[in-house]
Amino acid sequence: MSLYPLRFAPIFKYRMWGGEKLRQHLSKQCTGDSIGESWEISDVPGDETFVTEGPLQGTSLRQLIAEFGADLMGQSVIDRFGGEFPLLIKFIDARTPLSIQVHPSDEVAKATHQSFGKNEMWYVMQADPDASLLVGFDQLLTPDEFENRINTNQVLEVMHSETVAEGDTFYIPTGRVHAIGAGVLLAEIQQTSDITYRIYDYDRVDPATGTKRELHIDQALEVIDFSVHEQYKTAYSTAVNQHTPLVKSPYFETLISSVSATVSSRSVR
Repeated sequence: MSLYPLRFAPIFKYRMWGGEKLRQHLSKQCTGDSIGESWEISDVPGDETFVTEGPLQGTSLRQLIAEFGADLMGQSVIDRFGGEFPLLIKFIDARTPLSIQVHPSDEVAKATHQSFGKNEMWYVMQADPDASLLVGFDQLLTPDEFENRINTNQVLEVMHSETVAEGDTFYIPTGRVHAIGAGVLLAEIQQTSDITYRIYDYDRVDPATGTKRELHIDQALEVIDFSVHEQYKTAYSTAVNQHTPLVKSPYFETLISSVSATVSSRSVR
């Protein structure tokens, strides 16, 4: 059997902060309230996406890799990642803010979770007026100073906030503290990982469980990069009828088309 253009059924995720924009703006056929994420292509164990049509309908991404290997992913990707698909691609709808969080590196994630790390990028697809993101710090801090701010609910005061609009792009390397703000719909391209260390969650109770979500402060303090940067947003320019570079990282590269304003991605080979 030969390969052909493959479409996958998305996986919809309840999130306490999710809203209605996946339906309203992306016409996603999801049911239920507070759907915060649509996993478009995933090889996360237990959350693999499946082909929706054609001779390979019902085949998981992992099964495709096992059957087609380099014909599907390219030999250099197989050499680097073996039988694991290295990217997870999502749409995220934040009706209310996500937790302030950080992700571990490949080294920490492999040693602690038997997982890839979670370097990621955001491309804002729609944002309500004055919607914002939190990315990195606005001042230098020591781990002890930041921990004290966590314990006294003063984390927001040192986070870097950016008001965002459609097209704004951010690269979030592992170790960079961040949070998507209320009113933002974005595309997230990341390594295949579901490892998140929550630092601050606004003291919220999840209506689905009736409890507060777990925090991971000790783990977070071990991996946070406390560097301060002048610029957190990715600067880029577009050229008419051309694909131009958007984000280039050791884990993936993304391009943007000025015609359709769509973002494409590929694993680094």
